[in-house]
Amino acid sequence: MLNAQLQEFLQHLQYERNVSPHTLRNYTSDLGQFREHLLNIEKREDIAVEQIDRLTIREWMAGLHAAEKKKTSIARKLASLRTFFQFLVREGKLESNPAKLVATPRIERKLPVHLSVEDAIRFIETPDANTDLGRRDRAMCEFLYATGIRVGELVNIDLKDIDFRSRLVRVLGKRKKERIVPFGEPALQALLHYLEETRGVFLSNCPEADRNMQACFLNYQGTRITTRSVGRMIDKYIKQCASIHNISPHSLRHSFATHLLDSGADLRDIQELLGHARLSTTQIYTQVSMEKMIEVYDKAHPKA
Repeated sequence: MLNAQLQEFLQHLQYERNVSPHTLRNYTSDLGQFREHLLNIEKREDIAVEQIDRLTIREWMAGLHAAEKKKTSIARKLASLRTFFQFLVREGKLESNPAKLVATPRIERKLPVHLSVEDAIRFIETPDANTDLGRRDRAMCEFLYATGIRVGELVNIDLKDIDFRSRLVRVLGKRKKERIVPFGEPALQALLHYLEETRGVFLSNCPEADRNMQACFLNYQGTRITTRSVGRMIDKYIKQCASIHNISPHSLRHSFATHLLDSGADLRDIQELLGHARLSTTQIYTQVSMEKMIEVYDKAHPKA
């Protein structure tokens, strides 16, 4: 039955594929919504997976379109269904995958939002390095831009993961894939400033039994900082930079990749630094740089 198969699939994702908590939440939400849709139609507490066909799935997709859900959201839900049914096929619970026959909504691929080099530097230097929170925030901003790591990877860094002498950090990415990323002297100095002047202060705010002695970046209470707190921090400094808008913590990652490409870095090297499993994911940055090249040409060439 559907309920049992869903639980088995979610456990497979968590314990066998080691997906991130964020990915697991998305699958749980998407598949849970599909289940609720079916149960509301059937007026039953459960339904056999063999009864689900492509028409059933297309009807759900049509309902999502009618509710004016975003195409990206609908495409993700369909991808979740495909992965779920493919799991059932591999396990011998189904003969074929009904979601494979349903067309994915056409999505216009947006270029990543990134900062110019000047704006990136101005944004990173916004935190007041004369205060405890400012020193920590400056170190995190420097580190995000210097390494291109994801915010989820940043908050999970432990002190033992950092090689200060060689300026390297060990990062645990998606699906527990480990990679080593270099960082520059400005990031090192900002990090040392935070560790020497601030981290101990934050630890002292926390009861000794609850202190996180391993985590590099802490909140004011002396525990590991969360991705949500980093997002709030970014929003705070955006408001202090009048000409910078519509950026997120991920924008520093996009800026890192775009600026490396603009400076002549090889696309495959950037792929390794970002931790992308496929080169096609990294290739979107070539579109960003192409747009910039066309813009420069139009402004500078006498016959443009």
